[in-house]
Amino acid sequence: MPPHDSQETYSVAGPAPAEPAGHPSVPHKKMGIKLMVSALVLSVGLAVGFFIVERHKAGETAALDSQSDSQAGEVPDVDVVTVNYAPATESIGYPGDTRGWYESTIYARVNGYVSKWLVDIGDRVHKGEVLATIDTPDLDAQLQAAQHQLVVSQSQVEVAKAQADFAKSTYDRWRDSPRGVVSEQEREEKKAEYTSSVAQMRAAQAKVSADQADVDSLNAIAGYKQVTAPFDGLITSRHVDIGDLVTSGSTTSTSSLYTVAQINEIRVFVDIPQRATAGMEDGVPAVVTADEFPNRNFDGKITRTSHAIDPATRTLHVEVDVENPDLVLMPGMYVQVHFRMTHKGLLRVPASALMFRAGGPQVAVVTDDGKIDFRDVNIAIDSGDFVEIGSGVSPSEKVALNLSNQIAQGDKVTATEIDSPAKTSEPRATVSDVTPQP
Repeated sequence: MPPHDSQETYSVAGPAPAEPAGHPSVPHKKMGIKLMVSALVLSVGLAVGFFIVERHKAGETAALDSQSDSQAGEVPDVDVVTVNYAPATESIGYPGDTRGWYESTIYARVNGYVSKWLVDIGDRVHKGEVLATIDTPDLDAQLQAAQHQLVVSQSQVEVAKAQADFAKSTYDRWRDSPRGVVSEQEREEKKAEYTSSVAQMRAAQAKVSADQADVDSLNAIAGYKQVTAPFDGLITSRHVDIGDLVTSGSTTSTSSLYTVAQINEIRVFVDIPQRATAGMEDGVPAVVTADEFPNRNFDGKITRTSHAIDPATRTLHVEVDVENPDLVLMPGMYVQVHFRMTHKGLLRVPASALMFRAGGPQVAVVTDDGKIDFRDVNIAIDSGDFVEIGSGVSPSEKVALNLSNQIAQGDKVTATEIDSPAKTSEPRATVSDVTPQP
């Protein structure tokens, strides 16, 4: 084979010559084309999605605008009640607590030891009845010494009186003697002696009075050795026993002996909220009830009030006196007090009709043509669920309940009349609930 043929064969079978730098291969071109197509498809997809979302939002906005326009044309519904006069009488109830007509804590008036006690808790006692006796050795010794001193002073008065009588007779003789028999100086000396003896006698008599006062004082104190009841009542507590050392006085460091309460008539104290104080005057009838006696009512009436609002609780302190002849009511009981209030032609609306604004309380009156008219009102009595109005509304007008704050003056509404809401927010009873049992 010729030499050049041999070389050509070699060159064809050998490796292909390298491509010039800067010219990509065919696979690289295909990958670039795929990337470009993918980007184009993604862009088209995003554009289509954006268009669909915007179209949906535009549809929702249009629907909302259409709904708003439709609702704007609708008239809102409101519940209304008719304004009527309050009942002539009404029973309003509040909690109270009972106290004895008299309640006395008895302390010792003398220092000593309890020798015996004669009554215990639950015993009925009468005024002046002895409850306990106290042995007072120190007081007894003082009284005995004072009595002896009184005897001595009385004896000194006798001596001074005798001296004064003698001085008087002597002075009388010297005074009536003829002139020249005794000198004027001696006559004056006898007169001075007589005057001095009279003064000494009067001083002795004053000493007797002072000593007698000491004896009387000690005798009065000794009378407290017997502890007696200050009034007819019931022993509600006893704090002494035989042999106890007791100290006179009622300081924080001394212990009481007994507590006595008179409960044949009971005081009931009630704190009335400020909003319900109108009409709470002396003589207003009241009925007291207790859970312990479900079928029994106790008649009473307001006898006094504090005539002042407690700034801490904003309440009026009221006392109701109740007869308790069989002593079933006890001091410290929790009771309900129902006041029979008399109204004087006031108009009444539910409390839910009230709106409290910067200018004061208001109600929304629905006029005959169905429009809202806000009225300023004056609250006369707030009974909880219902409010008695002094001015601002008229009988038979319609007032809206729980009115939305989006409704303004003059807006048209559709009124639906309902019955007045039931009373739930205050403890109270109807007049029939508190009718006394026969």
